[in-house]
Order: sequence, then C-alpha cells, then structure tokens
Amino acid sequence: MAQFIIAVDYNIVFVALPDIGQALDFSPQTLQWVVSSYAVAFGGFLLFGGRAADRLGARRVFVAALVLFGVSALVGGLADSAEVLVAARAVQGLGGALLFPATLTLVVTSFEEGPARNKALAVWGATGSGGLAAGALLGGVLTQWLGWEWVFFFMAPLALVALLGVPALLAPDAPRTGARQGFDIPGALVVTIGATLVVFGLVSGPESGWTTPRVLGSLIVGLLLVASFFLIESRTSAPLAPLRMFRNRTLVTSMMVAFLHMSALSGGYYLFTTYIQNILDYNALQAGLAFLPLGLLAMLAGGKIAAAMLNKTGLRGTLSLGMLIYAIGMAAMAAGMVAGGTYWAVLPGVAIYGFGGGLAFTAIFATAGSGVDPAEQGVASALASTSQQIGAAVGLAVILVIANSGLDLTAGAPAPADGDVISGLRVAGWVTAAAAFLGAVAALNLRKAPAAAPAPAEEVPEVRVS
Repeated sequence: MAQFIIAVDYNIVFVALPDIGQALDFSPQTLQWVVSSYAVAFGGFLLFGGRAADRLGARRVFVAALVLFGVSALVGGLADSAEVLVAARAVQGLGGALLFPATLTLVVTSFEEGPARNKALAVWGATGSGGLAAGALLGGVLTQWLGWEWVFFFMAPLALVALLGVPALLAPDAPRTGARQGFDIPGALVVTIGATLVVFGLVSGPESGWTTPRVLGSLIVGLLLVASFFLIESRTSAPLAPLRMFRNRTLVTSMMVAFLHMSALSGGYYLFTTYIQNILDYNALQAGLAFLPLGLLAMLAGGKIAAAMLNKTGLRGTLSLGMLIYAIGMAAMAAGMVAGGTYWAVLPGVAIYGFGGGLAFTAIFATAGSGVDPAEQGVASALASTSQQIGAAVGLAVILVIANSGLDLTAGAPAPADGDVISGLRVAGWVTAAAAFLGAVAALNLRKAPAAAPAPAEEVPEVRVS
C-alpha cells in the first residue's frame, strides 16, 4: 500500500500540471518545480530515511512518514500560491524519503535472497507500476471533474488507510543497538542543498543566461556541496552511507542505472504529457487514459515477468535487457511525434518503454539489495533511490532546457508554432532514449551469474526380468 501511495503521488501530478500552472501563475520553466521540489527533497533525504529505518526500526519510521506525507498533501491541496505549493511538495518529498526505504526494508528483510525475495520484489514492483497507471488516470479524472487541488487531497485518505493497517499487519520493531549513535544531519542537509542548487541552476539558465552569477554560482556551489558530502561521510562517526558501501560493485552499478532510468522516465513523462495535451489538445481526463497502456505494461513486466527473468537470467541480463527495451521505446515515441500526428503514432513507443521501464525498475532494487547485510538494507535501498530521485530532478531540468531551446518563452511573446514545439520535443526524446541506452550498457558492469551446477544423475533402480 505504501509503495502504491508513492507511485500514485509521483504520477498523479503530471496531467494536472497545465491547470496548476494556470491557477498559480507558474511560468513554463518554473512549473517543473512542482515535480522537482518533491524529487530533490525525496532524493536528498533518502539516505537519512534509510539510516533511520535501520537504526530506529522500519515500522516506527513507516508510521511517522505516512503522517508527514498525508498532512503535507492536505497543505498542497489548500495552497493559494506557487511558493506554498512548492514548499508543501518539498515536505511531501521528505515524507516519501522516510517512507520508501522503510517500506523496502520491511519487504527485503522478510524474505531470503533468491527466488523468494525476487517474487516479493516483483509484487512490490508491480504495485508501484500499478500506482503509476492509476495515478495517471486518477490525475485526469480528479483534475477534470473536481479541480487540480484534488490530486493532493486524494493522497491523505490513502495514507490513513495504510496507517490503519499497521497495528494488525506489522510486528513491533526489535530493539536497535545502533539507535544511540545518532544521525548525520549535516550530511543530509549538505547533499539536499547541493542537489537543489544544481537543479535551480539548470532551471534558471534558459531564462537568466548560463553565465549570470546567479546561475553559474548555483551550479558551482551545488556541485561542491555534493562533493563535500563524501568528505563529511568519511569523518563522521555515524555516516548516512558508510563509504565502504561504495566499493560494492553491484550496489554502485544499481545506483548508476537508477539515475539513468529515472532521468529518462521523468523526461519521457513530461514529453508525452506535453505532446498529448499541448499539441493534440487532450484534456486532463483524456491524458490520464492515454497513460494507461504505459502503466499496465509496466505493471505486467515489473511483476511476474521480472520475477521469472531474475530467477532464470539473473540480475545482469534482466537489468540490461529492461533498459535496452526502455531505450527502444523512448526512441520510437520520439519518432512518432510529428506535426499533424496522432496518439496512435506514439502509442507503440510508449507501450514499449513502459514494458522495459517496469522490468528495469524491479531489477534495479533487486540488484541494490543483493549481498547487503540485513542491518544495512535501508541504506542500500536509499542509495539506489537517491540516485533515482536526483536523476529525476536533473533529467527533467535538462530535458526542459533541450525541449524549450529556440523557443521564446518570455512574458508577452507570441505562442510558439506547433512545429517548433514538436521539434524540441523530438530532440529531447532522442536524449532520453540515449540515457536509457547508457543504462543498458552500465548494467553490463554487473558480474555474470554463475552457471548452475548440473543436477545429479537420477539413480535408476535395477529391474530384473525373469
């Protein structure tokens, strides 16, 4: 249920973006902060959430995160300005950063590594993909019939339902001996502020100019803060992410692929939403329905198909193939975006990238937890998801820069021609496909699964014929 909530919340906002931008006076460039503020806070505090789950107990963190998530969703629905909404989304991202590793820790530590865990993660991954599908449709229905505010109000009762199930379904946390060691709050703040400044620079560059002190300073300071995070981790007595974990080849590879996966996903969602709503003139409900094939195929691939492939071909083969299919779908979607085009021209690409993305999603987190001590599963899942969420924020910012390059988006300027918009969307689509392809190549860094030992020959009883 918690994974469903996280997935719904990510996707339910996309089809409501045009209405949100109009209601709260966002500009075309700043509108992405409705998504990016959540993604940056989510990514920046995931390590803190992962360590909290390991030290304080996953159940305790799970409950606190659901409360924070639900309350911030209510504030977002009541927002009467762009600033309030962006702030509420950032707090909601903090709630998600606590909820995600707690949820995954509860799943992973309940099953042994191998087929049992693969099956459990497939259920978890399929639930997430189902949430993405439901989020797109719900976002369209709620925005069309009740208004954009309800894409936020809707999250509060979902969080309440999950909370009501805690006493009966989750056993109390065992005592944690590491709870007294404290948390690396400076590290969490440094990496969050650094990521925020980097994304701010990428967002502001097209409007303000890349060489202006504000933009250039944000990028430089942000990158320095992200780099200094590793120095802080090497010296603190209670690191968010012990540096020895970065010597885990499997974990680092999963982080690389997670970054590229979410960069492509956030960019692809934005491009598809813009094309069907701004070019094909779909309303919010039609846009939500248009996302259904993507979400349903992602749910299918991330569920039983992912479990079967992980058991048969291993982490390396499943992850690389998923990202390759993902890249092919992205490229096909970009090729289908033409002047005078239709939804049916982009649907094959959207369906293919949904299938590949769902397969890769489950494989990423199966990879992240492989060979990691149970006491550090929270941090391992947080590292992979941190890469994923920062990838979402950075990827969306870069895609916006590419898609809007050559367009005059200043106030009072005439609306750009559809042909110019489509040209920018198509180029940005090729870039997302390239990011997914790089993820397929990066997955080959994983070690090949050892060959299965031959089964012992079955003894055939001697038969005497008289």
